[in-house]
Amino acid sequence: MTRQTAIIIGAGPGLSAALARLLTREGMQVALAARNVAKLADLIQQTGARGYACDVSQAKDVARLFEQTDTDIGPPDMVVFNAGGRYRGAIETLDPDKVLEAHLVGAHGGFLVAQAAAKRMLARGSGSIFFTGATASVKSLPQSTPFAMSKFALRALAQGLARELAPKNIHVAHFH
Repeated sequence: MTRQTAIIIGAGPGLSAALARLLTREGMQVALAARNVAKLADLIQQTGARGYACDVSQAKDVARLFEQTDTDIGPPDMVVFNAGGRYRGAIETLDPDKVLEAHLVGAHGGFLVAQAAAKRMLARGSGSIFFTGATASVKSLPQSTPFAMSKFALRALAQGLARELAPKNIHVAHFH
């Protein structure tokens, strides 16, 4: 029997690390993706997961990640999108370029990852795509507008994809 595979994108020391430990303990092959793979060295050593560099705001990086993981561990059974840009500040001080960067990582990156995952899962006829949210997914707090904008968008993406892909045996969920 082929081992199930998971890709955790936006991997770091918190939720995604705990998930990587759980999934590898359960026998899944796990790929961890982050802009800075060096920060994942300890987690990769602990879990036996594979590490990949990926800037989710760049379509070519996301395409390369999925092509590499297809070859290395196979198409994903599960994809977890945990990337986000936590840019904060008062509205009058926000840098428009940094706001855009936060949106490109947190919202557009989620779209790019979901699209790449869905193509593979549709071909196989099953899979799960998970998006991590935050309080900002449902309630924007003062000085967190850029973060909330991307988290709201990510929640909308998940809701739409859940309705579109559920009839095709692909589970999509957003949690916060």
